[in-house]
This record gives sequence, structure tokens and C-alpha cells, in this order.
Amino acid sequence: MKIDVVESELSEAQTTLEKFDNNVTIFGSSRIAQDDPLAKKAYQLGKALSDGGFNVLTGAGPGIMQAVNHGAFKGKSKSIGLNIKLPKEQSPNPYLDECLLFEHFFTRKVMLIKHADACVFFPGGFGTADELMEILTLVQTKKGRQIKILLFDSEFWTPLLNWFNTLENNQYINSTDLESFELVDSVEQILEILEA
Repeated sequence: MKIDVVESELSEAQTTLEKFDNNVTIFGSSRIAQDDPLAKKAYQLGKALSDGGFNVLTGAGPGIMQAVNHGAFKGKSKSIGLNIKLPKEQSPNPYLDECLLFEHFFTRKVMLIKHADACVFFPGGFGTADELMEILTLVQTKKGRQIKILLFDSEFWTPLLNWFNTLENNQYINSTDLESFELVDSVEQILEILEA
């Protein structure tokens, strides 16, 4: 890892993203097909957020990211992607008003989180789990802004919530830590929470 590359990525992203406010970052699986019901919900959310005055930020990839960017791109606000250079994947999806390129996951994650006024997590794999745990830790330790964290598809997230309850029962986390996020099941519910 080259420090000058890290500094350059952070500086360029900060310069680009600081001109946008009212941002919602969406995380989720890159492996979901566009005809999957979750991708259709992500598209609806992207469009509704964009029409509601929210800029939409994603990792610029396929799957949930592409679906939500597509919806946002059709809306009134900005569809913004922070793409990562990978050996196999991923070229940016085609539904972006702004696209930044990163060599390092951690610098990309810093910018996706730093510029978010809220984060919505769709079902996903290790990357999505990593991003969620990072944000929960930043909120818990007050090292990051206290933002709204929404987990879409309560059936998917319930096993994780059960594990969180085990953590609380063993006093590894406090009960207040469980108040830092909400389970949601509809686009309407997300908009209601964000507009409150």
C-alpha cells in the first residue's frame, strides 16, 4: 500500500463529495441480478430518494448498487458511485452522475461513510457485513457522526439481530447500542424515517 495513493484518493474524493449534502449511502450485494425482487426494491428506493431531494451514494458496482444508482439516475438528485479497482470485477455501473475510482477498500469505505447523512443496508455478503460493523462501531464509540442506519429486509437481518442480542446478554455491548439502527421492510418506511 502506497501512502501517497491513499492520500490522493482521500483528497480527490473529499474535494468532489464535499459539494454534496443530504446524502444517503446504500450498501448491499453485488451479486444480485437486476430482476431480483431486492434489486427492484433498490431501484424504487433510489428513484424515491432522488426525487425526494437525497443524493444517492453507492460502491458503483453491479447488483444492489446498480439497481439503486439506476433509480437515482432517473430521479432529480445525483447518483454518485465510488468504484473499487479489482482484478475480476468491477467496472462502474452506467447509472452515475459522478464516479470516483479507488484502489483501496478502506479509503472508499471512509468516503461512503463520511459523506452519508444516513445509510441503508440491503442484504449482502462479507463486504456489506464489514461496512455495517464499521458504521455501528463508529456510532457506538462516537468516532463518527450519529446517522440513521436502516437494515432493509428484516427477515434477512433477524439472525444478525439475534446475535446482537446474545452480545448484549453477555454484556459485550450495551442495550443502547441496539438502538443505533432500525429494521425496515419498505421504501415508504425508509422515506418516513429519513424525512422525520
